[in-house]
Amino acid sequence: MTANVAVETTPETPVWNDPARDVDTRVSALIDAMTLQEKIAQLYGVWVGASAEGGEVAPHQHEMEEAVDLESLLPAGLGQLTRPFGTAPVDPALGALSLLRTQRRIAAANRFGIPAVAHEECLAGFATWRATAYPVPLSWGATFDPGLIRRMAAAIGRDMRSVGVHQGLAPVLDVVRDARWGRVEETIGEDPYLVGTIGTAYVQGLQSAGVVATLKHFAGYSASRAGRNLAPVGMGPRERADVLLPPFEMAVREGGARSVMHAYTDTDGIPAAADEDLLTGLLRDTWGFDGTVVADYFGIAFLHTLHGVAGDWADAAHAALRAGVDVELPTVKTFGAPLAEAVAEGRVPESLIDRALRRVLTQKAHLGLLDADWDPVPAALAGADLDDPESLRGSVDLDTPENRELARAVAEEGIVLLANDGTLPLHRPRRIALVGPNAAEPTAVLGCYSFPLHVGVHHPHVPAGLDLPTLQDALAREFPDAELTVVQGTGVDDGDVLGIAEAVADARDADVVIAALGDRAGLFGRGTSGEGCDAESLALPGAQQQLLDALLDTGTPVVAVLLAGRPYALGRAVDEAAAIVQSFFPGAEGTTALAGVLSGRTNPSGRLPVSVPRGPGAQPATYLGARLAQASEVSNIDPTAAFGFGHGLSYTSFTYGDLTVENEQAGTDGEFRLALTVRNDGERPGAEVVQLYLHDPVASVVQPVQRLVGYTRVPLAPGQARRLRVTVPADVASFTGRDGRRVVEPGELELRLAASSTDVRLTARVTLTGPERHVDHTRRFHAVFNPVP
Repeated sequence: MTANVAVETTPETPVWNDPARDVDTRVSALIDAMTLQEKIAQLYGVWVGASAEGGEVAPHQHEMEEAVDLESLLPAGLGQLTRPFGTAPVDPALGALSLLRTQRRIAAANRFGIPAVAHEECLAGFATWRATAYPVPLSWGATFDPGLIRRMAAAIGRDMRSVGVHQGLAPVLDVVRDARWGRVEETIGEDPYLVGTIGTAYVQGLQSAGVVATLKHFAGYSASRAGRNLAPVGMGPRERADVLLPPFEMAVREGGARSVMHAYTDTDGIPAAADEDLLTGLLRDTWGFDGTVVADYFGIAFLHTLHGVAGDWADAAHAALRAGVDVELPTVKTFGAPLAEAVAEGRVPESLIDRALRRVLTQKAHLGLLDADWDPVPAALAGADLDDPESLRGSVDLDTPENRELARAVAEEGIVLLANDGTLPLHRPRRIALVGPNAAEPTAVLGCYSFPLHVGVHHPHVPAGLDLPTLQDALAREFPDAELTVVQGTGVDDGDVLGIAEAVADARDADVVIAALGDRAGLFGRGTSGEGCDAESLALPGAQQQLLDALLDTGTPVVAVLLAGRPYALGRAVDEAAAIVQSFFPGAEGTTALAGVLSGRTNPSGRLPVSVPRGPGAQPATYLGARLAQASEVSNIDPTAAFGFGHGLSYTSFTYGDLTVENEQAGTDGEFRLALTVRNDGERPGAEVVQLYLHDPVASVVQPVQRLVGYTRVPLAPGQARRLRVTVPADVASFTGRDGRRVVEPGELELRLAASSTDVRLTARVTLTGPERHVDHTRRFHAVFNPVP
């Protein structure tokens, strides 16, 4: 955020333009001076596209809305500009010029000189042409490395801010409840603690660059029935409180998130966009959030068209404002003329307008947009000749070597070695058969919110705008002495089996087969993963399992490499493949990172943020299941994962030992203190991810068998050992009790120090003593690991 700074003012400077005054005073004065139309204008955005020639933006024509007359809107002002960079391929420098010229026009057109907040998508990097494509959030979760994700987010934020963007629509804090859901790739994982810690780090990084982070989707979107996008959510208040809300609590309290986006879904009949208990009672009154709540695109209109809880556009606007939504996105609909007419008729109190407006203007003040010396020229164009657009073309680099190196680090740490019989790392193979639909596909590393797949597909004659080496390219560089043959075998989801015979013949003549399998990201049915691309089961799409089985039958060692947006059941490969390497859309440097893992140049250290199922149909299932969710003799369906949450192998081995428990008892307001030693017993340097799980054997409410409460990455040289001290506050044992309040109960607990949820190495049995204790969002979230000097 931009801090108040001393600028030269005069007695004629309006109060709201004076940064020497406190923000509340400035905002109050501005609200008092505004007409109703001017107030409402600050509460909506307009979807625009930057000019490819550097001229002013033009309204984007979207199939869900009628055209917007920007000229008639601007005299009243404008709250937001929706995706000026992320709507069509535009040179970054000319996009920045287009945005600054538009901001000047917006400020000049309204009485108070207020510019708009420009927002963009940034789920896997700044979603604009020629910007670095980073790994998707599921890869962030696989790193178990908040510090690295904080650095990545800061780099994304710096790029966005350098061209004039103020707000980013990320991170997604939805916790995976059903891996068939298409947007799993956008999530961080199936555990709320992992999602919360990684997501909070992203918020901190993005906002350190002066870009407002937007938490989404608040709350419940990922728990839709049958994993269908935008389907109803059926869950009780305890599941919501203990699984879905903690990441948002953490990101608000520890991350200081400045914006929240409501979810599309309804829970038990209440749409999130009209849920006053959620958006005001919990978020603001309880948690103390004081930023803006923005609508998911068209979400307010959906109260009328999809949910049927509003009779017309004005009713929808009223319901959203009353609940606590401040800004309608992506464009003006319900918050325009229908809202103004409803206020004039007395159907909507103007006080609701003023409440939302105060939050919007406060945010603009913190961004410096109300200051007397506000200047729309972004850092990337400072000192440039703004009157000569062509001289600017190509002058702004959003895909720098530093960005690429950071993208590679995230990709490397996010690759998970699921299985290995010793075939990996590959040692000077003579002949490699690279087989599969993702063997030579440049976009196989990208998620659905990457610019090339989100927007670029609508502009097929425009190049991708960044280097996307294929797995074939990366392997050719990694193994220059090997003969590399490439056969597709089948498509991602076309079901074509005609190429399998050629793939089998090629495999029989090779030393090793690398089977490049997985997904194609897209939107609304254009892919096998992504928004609106939900799966009926977790079988590999198309004929990929047939291809994989045929390769296994050749007898040649098969290394299955997944470039995917969700986990898939792999059938026989779980037991018969020589190795399985899992990546989740690892970004522009992803194939280079994969090749490094296959060769051994990189020692894999990723851990699964979601369980990999053994069978394709046992969904929904996550490792957070209670006892009744486990395999049993009274059901013929076994939900046991092939590879559990937190699992990941290395090319070295780690041992845990010397557990000491300083205190086996602690009060319900106290903490436990443990210590252990982790040793690298192998011959290679590597990083172990030490995970701490809590098991509560007896509780007043059914609990998951275990849940993650802490973790740390421990890099170790060969033979090196490190002693770790672990502080475990009683608060991490809290859960939502029968009365709806979060409680710490006395009783026995197990603290499990583990390499994964299925590989417990050490167990401390401890006891909480004393009375039941109620806690809230101010509780201690973390079990903390510290090295012992």
